[in-house]
Amino acid sequence: MNGILGFTELLKAPKLTGAEQQNFIAIIEKSGARMLNIINDIINISRIEAGQIEANASNVNIKEQIEEVFNFFKPEAQQKNLHFSISIPHTSKEEVIKTDKEKMYAVLTNLVKNALKFTHSGSIELGYKKKGDFIEFFVRDTGSGIPQEQREVIFERFRQCNESLTRDCQGAGLGLAISKAYTEILGGKIWVESEIGQGSTFYFTIPFVNDIEKKEKSLSVEDNNSRPGRKLKILVVENDETSQLLLSVILKPFCSSFLLSSNGEDGIEACRKNPDIDLIFMDINMPGIDGYEATRQIRKFNKKVVIIAQTAYALSGDRDKSIEAGCNDYVSKPINRLALIEIMKKNIFDFEFSRLRKINSN
Repeated sequence: MNGILGFTELLKAPKLTGAEQQNFIAIIEKSGARMLNIINDIINISRIEAGQIEANASNVNIKEQIEEVFNFFKPEAQQKNLHFSISIPHTSKEEVIKTDKEKMYAVLTNLVKNALKFTHSGSIELGYKKKGDFIEFFVRDTGSGIPQEQREVIFERFRQCNESLTRDCQGAGLGLAISKAYTEILGGKIWVESEIGQGSTFYFTIPFVNDIEKKEKSLSVEDNNSRPGRKLKILVVENDETSQLLLSVILKPFCSSFLLSSNGEDGIEACRKNPDIDLIFMDINMPGIDGYEATRQIRKFNKKVVIIAQTAYALSGDRDKSIEAGCNDYVSKPINRLALIEIMKKNIFDFEFSRLRKINSN
């Protein structure tokens, strides 16, 4: 908060140079992201302790998950001049397991974040291998290492391996505690092997439950005459004016037509009047008819339109409820432009490209 409020006040000063403004804005953005992460972690650890966290199993492609985490953190590793690599077994078939995708992803990202935080030179490796009835994941780094007596402490709440690290690597010390809880909920365990000055390797396991029967997505593209890269007719259902403006700016390059509704009831009516809408961004927390109910009502008369829920990351239960209500996917708030574009690509353009490629091959 000191970074956000302090540098916001400094931005009001007259005669700031453009470089100074950009520097202050970058500090505010970084401080805001740190504060959001801390809030999310505190809420998650509170829900864990209250017994409100359960596993929601689905089919998960392990290779795709590893690559998604790798691609997300690769720019940050490159910025620190670290060699970032992945180790994936060469198997003749895709390895799909039945587990909670969100919790597995959260553990992987927490471990890679830690590796990036404490590794200032050298390399980071992310990977997995099958060991008996479990999949064993690992994140290996060439960082500072962890003393023997601290290797259990780091998995406790609000603890880091020593006080000097907290000065250089700010955080609440909750990431590993959450990771430990999630791993145990999934039926596995987590541990670390480390050597001072040489680096650390964090391991965690998930039971290998194979269920390769994949459910068909509710979105059908067989009768869609669209083409990859085409302009889209997009409806945004959002009652917050700032979020409306942000989405309109991000989505403008992709739009042939942009529609805006400020509540769930208007969103349903807009969708009814415009059956050719390609994509809906649906805010979940709205007064009156919320995003869940609006989605359920839209699905009664339009089962093809892609609906992306906008959910708060801290309220991770909203994600599962969104899918159950009929949404195809979700994007977390505060909205990240690149993440939002990836969601669009996955749910619109990738499907269309795959369909066209199949048609051309025939």
